[in-house]
Amino acid sequence: MQPTPPAPGAGRVVWRALWTSRLVVIFAGMAGVIQIGVVPGAASVYDPNGLTTPFGYLANALVAPMARWDSVWYLAIARYGYQHVYERTAFFPLYPLLIHVLSFVVRSDLVAGILISLACTAAALYLLHRLVSLDQSREVADTTVLLVAFFPVSFFLSAVYTEGLLLALSLACVYAARRERWLLCGLAGALASATAVTGLALIVPAAVIYFYGPRAASGPPKTTRWAVASSGLKRLMPRYRLRADVLALVLIPLGTVAYLVYLGLRYGEPFAPLNVQSVWFRHTTLPLVTIWRGAKQAWDGLRQLLQGPVAPYRVPAYAQAPISAAFQDIYLFLFLLAGLIGLVYVAVRLAPAYSLYTLALFVLVLAAPVSLQPLASLPRFELVMFPLFIAAARRLTRSRLAPYVIPALAVALGLFTVEFATWHWVA
Repeated sequence: MQPTPPAPGAGRVVWRALWTSRLVVIFAGMAGVIQIGVVPGAASVYDPNGLTTPFGYLANALVAPMARWDSVWYLAIARYGYQHVYERTAFFPLYPLLIHVLSFVVRSDLVAGILISLACTAAALYLLHRLVSLDQSREVADTTVLLVAFFPVSFFLSAVYTEGLLLALSLACVYAARRERWLLCGLAGALASATAVTGLALIVPAAVIYFYGPRAASGPPKTTRWAVASSGLKRLMPRYRLRADVLALVLIPLGTVAYLVYLGLRYGEPFAPLNVQSVWFRHTTLPLVTIWRGAKQAWDGLRQLLQGPVAPYRVPAYAQAPISAAFQDIYLFLFLLAGLIGLVYVAVRLAPAYSLYTLALFVLVLAAPVSLQPLASLPRFELVMFPLFIAAARRLTRSRLAPYVIPALAVALGLFTVEFATWHWVA
């Protein structure tokens, strides 16, 4: 089995997308901090130990768009471990462990985290280009990379967050499955499930590709001996025979299992990551309930926006001003609407493995909403749903709208980055 050679110029496309999008993030973040300043008192409340501001004024402004909010938790775990701090168990261990290891070389947890995120983002974009090139044109592959790089919340990819690492491992898992490298697929999936609980969803595309394809390495699928006469039922039967290498897929959930075993042995709380969700105001419900509540709050947010920042307040009492909360509710619902439309397009235009994977991720995310803001962090979760970007790239390439959409996304990326860098909450 010969490896697929990279598309000519793929490295140049990935490099250009990476450095241009990160320039937007860095300059927007620095400009926001220097010209606008950070929210008064936010750093002392959310980062009392100064983990995100270990340098001088200008250097701290430089890293501001890479180190806010959850970055504090990852840096704290990298430096101090979990230390019986219950809230920390919500954050899976692989990323802070990598920070801890690399910090011995670079002598800074923050620099280590940023370097890991940047390296993983570069790897993710390259793997994405190669994966898309298996089925789509070079133009679609290029556009997909640009859409991910300039997605309005793609600053998370270079921040001290898990998104860059999770995206790289997820793509490695799916790409290895497409190439029938099942052991590599299982190992990448295991590392992904040690990075975030959503990594468990990788069992879906891996299993679908194993039994039904599409596979890029072995040519036409081999039918199984259990084929039935009915053409309708035949479509449901596996297209590939079950072999011993299917056991590699069992590795995928082992990352999460290993973390739970560690917490049980070390702290006597094996299910702490599940139980701690209530501390973070998350609860379990049906995804349709979350969608309805998100739509309702978006409507209330629109009414609040038209009314202005005066009583009666139609939005829940968040940490920020009513108008800011109202605006968040509106754009979060727009991200949800775009994602669901994209899911339909993925189901129609791409392989079932991609649509089922995206659906599984949506179910996981929407089944555990935040009480006051049901769609909180949805855009960040969508950042890892790479089939949405492939479907969008197909559509934009056909309509020739990509040259207009990418600059618009870059502007939105800059605006969201300013919010993030100045300690305004960006979900």
